[in-house]
Amino acid sequence: MKAIKMLMMAAITIMSLNLFAQDTTKIKKQKAEKLKYECPMHPGVVMDGPGKCATCGMDLTLSPKEKMKREVMKMYACPMHPEETSNKTGKCSKCNMDLKEVKKDKKVYACSMHPEVTSNEAGKCSKCGMDLTLSPKEKMKREVMKIYSCPMHSDVTSNKPGKCSKCGMDLKEKAN
Repeated sequence: MKAIKMLMMAAITIMSLNLFAQDTTKIKKQKAEKLKYECPMHPGVVMDGPGKCATCGMDLTLSPKEKMKREVMKMYACPMHPEETSNKTGKCSKCNMDLKEVKKDKKVYACSMHPEVTSNEAGKCSKCGMDLTLSPKEKMKREVMKIYSCPMHSDVTSNKPGKCSKCGMDLKEKAN
């Protein structure tokens, strides 16, 4: 009887070791991220996909957080299911198609009188004819991204004014 118990314990131990010793390095299927959509009038109404607000019937739009995420990081989406997105390349969880990079449409110039009038390049406002200027966000980015370099040694750079470590000359601001 004691031998049977020992044999059973050994068998259970071996089976449990086999269970936990399985190869866990197999590539797991990538889970696509769900976008969050919300009502512009009722920010509490949030859904995982586009649709209508249950309270007022307005179309749901990407939440501000999702918009900001899309601006900052590379995003990949399924050509057939645009709501299926990820920050990495991979396959769509619905149709198994390759996710394609979502191109960001940078609108860096805007009219100071009509902020809704934007463009990718400098030009004139279509409503009032004023020159389009860099948007405030773009101005701030360019201010933050200032780079200074030595006129004689272009490999010597800094994010603030100073002296070149090789020749002692003043570092000059690089044009963006």
